[in-house]
Amino acid sequence: MYFKTMCLGAAAATILASAALAGALDEPAMMAPFYTDSSLTTMKSDAEMKTIWASMPKANQDNMMKECQDAAMSKPYAVFCEKVKALGGANK
Repeated sequence: MYFKTMCLGAAAATILASAALAGALDEPAMMAPFYTDSSLTTMKSDAEMKTIWASMPKANQDNMMKECQDAAMSKPYAVFCEKVKALGGANK
């Protein structure tokens, strides 16, 4: 019984850890509003991004800002993070 409980606990910890590693910048649902195409390669205009940013919940804005401050996360999203930092700075 103890072994079964340990295995279930380890499985739950693995699931939670993998969910924690996927951040807002890795979530297509979070990123899609900022792009004109489904492949997330062409960003919308600055005015559209500002409107989208303003309509986002503060928690989502904070998560994106936090991830853009992380060098490892921001590198693949450099152009996006540059715009997000400008939008986030405008709201503070």
